[in-house]
Amino acid sequence: MKVVLLAGGLGTRLREETEIKPKPMVEVGGHPILWHIMKRYAAFGYVDFIVCAGYKGEVIKNWFSNFRILNSDFTVSFKNEVQIKYHSELEESGWTATVADTGQATMTGGRIKKIQKYVGNETFMCTYGDGLADIDLDALLAFHKSHGRIATLTTVKPVSRFGVLDIDSENQILSFHEKPQAEGAINGGFFVFEPKIFEYLDENSILEQEPLRRLAEEGELMGFHHDGFWQPMDTFRELTILNDLWKSGEAPWKAW
Repeated sequence: MKVVLLAGGLGTRLREETEIKPKPMVEVGGHPILWHIMKRYAAFGYVDFIVCAGYKGEVIKNWFSNFRILNSDFTVSFKNEVQIKYHSELEESGWTATVADTGQATMTGGRIKKIQKYVGNETFMCTYGDGLADIDLDALLAFHKSHGRIATLTTVKPVSRFGVLDIDSENQILSFHEKPQAEGAINGGFFVFEPKIFEYLDENSILEQEPLRRLAEEGELMGFHHDGFWQPMDTFRELTILNDLWKSGEAPWKAW
C-alpha cells in the first residue's frame, strides 16, 4: 500500500520556520514533522511513500538522500575511494520513499495528479505533511474497503482556540468551558483513494474544492470519523503544542 504525502505547500502562517525550509521539515522533538507522520504509517506496516515536494523541495531531497548519515554513527576511511562504515542499523530500514518535484505553485489535487505514474492502478493512502494524529490506520483502510466507493476522508472535531461561556439573560456567566471541541466535523486530512480518483483531478486541481465536491455529489465520498487526537501545525502556537507533547513523553501519535 503506497502512502502519498503532500509536502509542497508554502506554509505562510508559520513563516518563522518556513522562510528557510518547507513546513514538513519543521522539527518536532528534533525530527521533521514529516518523519513523525511516516513513523506513524510505518508502525502499521505502511512503508512505501511517495513525497510530493514543491516549495524548497531541495531541503526534502537533501534530507532523504543524507538520511543515514544524519541518523547514524559512522567511520569514514579516506583511501583511494572514500568509504563509509555505519555502526548501527536504522529503525527505518525497509522504508522506500519516492521524492517527486510536483512544482512550486501546484495545488493539492495537482500534486496528486502529477504522481499518478508512481501510484499505478492501485488503492493508495494520502495525507498532508503538516499534521499529526493517533488515527488507527488499519481501521481507516478497513472502512474504505468495506464501502466500495472511490474516496474516504477522515473527519475530526477540532478543539476550539477559545473558551466558551454560558451567559444568562442578566449577563451572569453560568459556566466557562476552556477550549471545548468545536461543533461540526472537518477534513482531518487522512485519505484513502481508489485509482479512479485520478479521473477527477488535473494538474490545476485543488483537491478540497471541485474534486471532493464532485465526489460527494456523486455519492463516491465516505467519511471515517476519528474521535482521538488530531493536531495540525499551521502556526507557531501549534508547533509549540506538538513539541511540548513530545517533550512530555506522552505524544499521542507515537506508536513506535
